[in-house]
Amino acid sequence: MKKDFYETLGVSKNASKDEIKSAYRKAALKFHPDRNKSPDAEEKFKEINEAYEVLSNDQKKTAYDQYGHAAFDPNSGPFGGRTYTQQNGPFNFTYTQSGGNPFGGADFDFGGFSNPFDIFEQFFGGSFGQQGRQQKRLETYKISLSFLEAAKGVEKEFTIDGKRKKIKIPAGVDDGQKIRFQDFILYIDVLPDKIFKREGNDVFITINLTIAQAVLGAIIEVPTLSEPLKVKVKSGTQPNTLVRLRGKGIKDVNGYGVGDFYIRLMVEIPTRLSFRQKELIKELGL
Repeated sequence: MKKDFYETLGVSKNASKDEIKSAYRKAALKFHPDRNKSPDAEEKFKEINEAYEVLSNDQKKTAYDQYGHAAFDPNSGPFGGRTYTQQNGPFNFTYTQSGGNPFGGADFDFGGFSNPFDIFEQFFGGSFGQQGRQQKRLETYKISLSFLEAAKGVEKEFTIDGKRKKIKIPAGVDDGQKIRFQDFILYIDVLPDKIFKREGNDVFITINLTIAQAVLGAIIEVPTLSEPLKVKVKSGTQPNTLVRLRGKGIKDVNGYGVGDFYIRLMVEIPTRLSFRQKELIKELGL
């Protein structure tokens, strides 16, 4: 019997879209035939993509939850359809397209899975096994970048096939991204940073203020992706205040603008005070 789609991705039936996507990403990277040389890697990769195509689509997922695999079987009652075989690079794939819509309403495809490499390419970028575009398997190399190297772009030199090459990494690449060069694929591993945190193309940092700075206001120096910047803290600033610097975040790797830079202001409460300090706070009524 065909394996349950939820079991294939290792998620529960109540899993969210983000959980399904995360599980797919992990499994697809593990079993992609270009990375995994096990005899059963190709078959598992196809199963993973078949499961993801169904569970990531609300309509297909609803049908699967109600009818199971029968919803996509061309030989199961009203679900009749046609079967196609397609050549994609070094692999042959057979997939099914349903001929009818037993659920009524809008017409949509309930047919099995499409080309697994199409899903993988859309999800991860790059080109894997596409006929007329990439006939041979490209070697995948992993490179680790610091947060600032990924954000600002960098030129790296490393050995490929015994030859030293200089590779320009574009600004804005993110952790887990793949960059396809002419004769190889580069997997990006961005190391975590102690100061900067990334959300999309936006950057967040946390700055601690003293009680005096928060109450009276101050000029503080803040690290940014380029150079330190002096920022004015208004008097009476409350804890967890967020200051936005428009356009000071990370440049989109595809050229779609630049993110923002956010400064989160926190107020440090001292844990040890002298007798005199305590008396002064009492007098101020703080």
